[in-house]
Amino acid sequence: MSTIILGVDIGSTKICAIIAQKDSSGTKILGAGISKSQGVKKGIITNIELASRSIKHAINDAKRVAGTHFDRVIVSISGAYTKSVDSYGVVNAPNNEIGITEINRVMQMADHNSNIPNEYEKLHILPYNFKVDDHEHIDDPLGMNGARLEVQVHIITVLKSSLNNLKKAVKSASLEIDNIVLNSYASSIAVLGDDEKELGVAVIDLGGATSNIAIHLGNSIRYNDFLGIGSNNITNDLSMALHTPINAAERVKIDHGSLKLNSNEIINLPAIGDEGNSHEVSLEIVTNVIYARVEETLLIIAQSIKNSGFKDQLGGGVVLTGGMTRLEGLRELASAVFNNMPVRIAKPIESGIEGMFDTLKGPEYSTAIGLISYGVGSFTPYEMDSNKKLRYKDERIDPSPDIHNIIDQEEDEDATILKDDLNLNNLGNDKNYDIFVEKDQNIKSGFKKFWNRITTLF
Repeated sequence: MSTIILGVDIGSTKICAIIAQKDSSGTKILGAGISKSQGVKKGIITNIELASRSIKHAINDAKRVAGTHFDRVIVSISGAYTKSVDSYGVVNAPNNEIGITEINRVMQMADHNSNIPNEYEKLHILPYNFKVDDHEHIDDPLGMNGARLEVQVHIITVLKSSLNNLKKAVKSASLEIDNIVLNSYASSIAVLGDDEKELGVAVIDLGGATSNIAIHLGNSIRYNDFLGIGSNNITNDLSMALHTPINAAERVKIDHGSLKLNSNEIINLPAIGDEGNSHEVSLEIVTNVIYARVEETLLIIAQSIKNSGFKDQLGGGVVLTGGMTRLEGLRELASAVFNNMPVRIAKPIESGIEGMFDTLKGPEYSTAIGLISYGVGSFTPYEMDSNKKLRYKDERIDPSPDIHNIIDQEEDEDATILKDDLNLNNLGNDKNYDIFVEKDQNIKSGFKKFWNRITTLF
């Protein structure tokens, strides 16, 4: 059975919608649509009607190319107005074996123990350290023997008003959101390899109006930050320094944008307020203006990484992605600013995804590709998503309504037993299914008790 997934990256300069199909043979992109972003400034919805119109335009283009509808919708959200906290949970394992039920319970306990301001909503709950009895730093506790399971988690929260405005804009575009993903998290999924995550790496998405930072250590994000500066600031600087209109400054950035002084060539630019006349400008001035803005941006990001407390643990260095990375000489400048740490410019990893259009292979589409990868199950081994549902790697992707949501509404003991049994059934295709078969005798007896009680009622 196949599932059609729509990923919508809502940026400050562009909206990108991608439709992909997930089936037994893998993931294939069917269509994509891109529109100019309106009603969004520095990652925040400022006009719901305009934002909705831009979203709808991108989605309609993607649907025309794909020729199909979609089952699930994954939407990105900016790191603006996000806060992160760490929390802790511990539960007992009654059968001395760790299953999905125990992992779900300990994650819920960590969620319950967290101290989140009322005006914030949890977006991701990401475990970074499992402990089984006295054994720490367990990568995957599933199937392990133990009487106690502990977890430390990194919780990413977002301002409720910002989240609600995003939901309204998407709903006005006739969409129902299945999941919301932090854009820097999605970008990390698209560009990072397992070795980089294991060594520790900082992913910096340099976009049109924002820069987002995510630090990965092991399987999880440990730190994230946001900066309201992007390549649009370069355009504004050029416009003011060169006394030329914004659209002319944008063309100069695209055609001549570089951090290396290649020539003293003179170009003609229209004047602000009198575009009929032009004046001469040296490319040396253009380079100096761009260099000053990019250096300032990287210095602020370097300070954020230092403030995180994880700088000395970044064996994988820094990975840069996003539209600003197209500037010539960026990697060399970043390496100098980050004290000669390893730096690479990253595009979306194509392995595992078929049919990736040439347009989507650029670094500015890392978040959009990451949303598709998230939708088909490529995320941290375990997490609580924006719906407070436990997600785990290689889970079965089902387009139909999740029966767990129905059962979760029941509070009685027998419904809990039934829920556990259904959880086991849903793991039928999981590599660890045999482990659960060995331990479900007690659950089956509980289900039998539940069934007998129901039959006596009738």
